[in-house]
Amino acid sequence: MNERLALLSDRWQDRVSTAVDWLEDRGFRGKAGLILGSGLGNFVDSVDDAQFVDYGSIPGYSATSVAEHTGRLVCGTASGVPVVVMQGRLHPYEGLPAEELLLPTAVLACLGIETALVTNAAGGLNRYYTPGDLMVIRDQLDFHFSDPLRGLLAEPFAPIPDYGADLLPSKADLAALAKIGRSGGAIHLFEPKLAKLLVEAAAETGVPMHSGTYVSMYGPPYEAKAEIGMLRRIGGDAVGMSTAPETILLKRLGVEPVGLSCITNPARETGQPELSHQDVVEVGIMVRKRMARLLLAYLPKIDK
Repeated sequence: MNERLALLSDRWQDRVSTAVDWLEDRGFRGKAGLILGSGLGNFVDSVDDAQFVDYGSIPGYSATSVAEHTGRLVCGTASGVPVVVMQGRLHPYEGLPAEELLLPTAVLACLGIETALVTNAAGGLNRYYTPGDLMVIRDQLDFHFSDPLRGLLAEPFAPIPDYGADLLPSKADLAALAKIGRSGGAIHLFEPKLAKLLVEAAAETGVPMHSGTYVSMYGPPYEAKAEIGMLRRIGGDAVGMSTAPETILLKRLGVEPVGLSCITNPARETGQPELSHQDVVEVGIMVRKRMARLLLAYLPKIDK
């Protein structure tokens, strides 16, 4: 059995396995995975020898209901690297339970990918960000206030990590915590080495890049003025309605994620102007050529 499939609970494993088998029979495998956010789906135009399949055709998948999320899985090569691309994603605010929401991400992980680039359209919290800016995600604040993996893993508690002798907590401390159902989390949810490569690719292609903390919330309403002020004060640089559940799952399944946000609206201390999903999409369209150029420069770096 696929080693990653073995990490899933019985109730979820069969569903994921059925989709994986169906896709592998059609040649869907890759080294790098990409999840494309609102207005950013044109990257698939750069995929060579592309195969496309609609989410609704894949066993067990739900079709996305959000505009500008095409809802297709794409397989091929980009800059010579075998890729599997999610053109559009599902969101918590669509009312889906975690096992439906995260099924495409679990399948993506089980199609052989080693790394995953997770992109999103996000609102600016940092006062220095302007529409069209890009931000590599250094870390995240998950404001869903629930464990997206509850009931979906065969062994919910991660194995004891080797932090090294000079770092706390010690293995003995972690082992004691694990006995009561707790264990140390990942030191780096987003892989710093991959983030560095993304920043290098940005410099080489002349694409300005910020680095910051992403806040993930349920939606679908955009944040109120008081919420924006709170999120800024606790260290958020950008805010959106996706990404956190996906990266938590990818990391748990042994895939190294790197995150990239496209900033869609200006930061304002007392709140943002009236904003619609179309505004978000239009900024995505404005920067998507720049984004595609960046990704095509980044992918060969992870293939070395």
